[in-house]
Amino acid sequence: MTSMRWLTVVVLVLFSGAVWAELVLNRPAERSYDIVIESGYLNVGVYENFPPYSFLREGEPAGVDIELGRRIAAELGVEFRVHWVVPDETLEDDLRNNVWKGHYLARTRVADVMLRVPYDKVYAYMRDSTGEVINEQVVLFGPYQQEQWQIAFDPEDLDAVQTMAVFQYHPIGVEIDTLPDTYLTSAFRGRLRDQTHHYRNVSDAFGAMVAGDVSAVMGMRAEIDYALAQRGEHGFRPASNGFPGISKQVWDVGMAVKHTHRQLGYAIEAIVDRMVRNGELAAIFDRYGLRYTMPGFYQEILNDTVNETINVTTGG
Repeated sequence: MTSMRWLTVVVLVLFSGAVWAELVLNRPAERSYDIVIESGYLNVGVYENFPPYSFLREGEPAGVDIELGRRIAAELGVEFRVHWVVPDETLEDDLRNNVWKGHYLARTRVADVMLRVPYDKVYAYMRDSTGEVINEQVVLFGPYQQEQWQIAFDPEDLDAVQTMAVFQYHPIGVEIDTLPDTYLTSAFRGRLRDQTHHYRNVSDAFGAMVAGDVSAVMGMRAEIDYALAQRGEHGFRPASNGFPGISKQVWDVGMAVKHTHRQLGYAIEAIVDRMVRNGELAAIFDRYGLRYTMPGFYQEILNDTVNETINVTTGG
């Protein structure tokens, strides 16, 4: 082999090695259970600027999910580190960017566990047009809360909200580009569209209700409860109506880890399970002025346990 050919082979080998090294370096590090414990910290993914779940208060992380993340880390015996999740267009994007692959601008920046992920078996095993499981790179687990849609209203403008039809005549505020936004502008043949006012978030919508620009606000129950607690002096009330046309009005919220980190998921799930059962999670919600509802997953289990106890006691 001539010297020129040798040089070519050496260059190709070096180039291939450099490319491989770059691929390895540009990939999230594997942080299994043992590695997390050895490292002494846990990266907990939570959505940024999302009160009352996760937000900054006087420059420090606060919220239900922040407190939950701190508790999980403490139980594991490691330091809690917040990983702020910037929401993308879809949940699949959020899971890809923050749990298993990393964002293309920051491949190595991922969370060890991500909170506030809808716990839905149908979604977990959803397949694309080719038959591939869309979420095969992640494991959805550990439901810890049941969430639902909610309206708050100003009793000076409305006596009550018994049906959505009232918003043909009274303005209602909503966070832009959310499901309530889509619902209010498209349901009932668009009859509520003209009375729907859009805001940056639920807090701003409540500000508009304080100013008298809208008579009600729609959002997730925890968001509404938190805003009601923050503005208790105004006498705003939660409504009790349903939402015709929304197929999923109540849903469980859980967590997600990379599919190769199941052992870490099992350890976290055991911690959160105890918190749900012993009332610790409900106490966290209460500190923020929020109502807490156990996930449907637990309601079924606990109801079965109660029924079994009654049957044994009564001999039924």
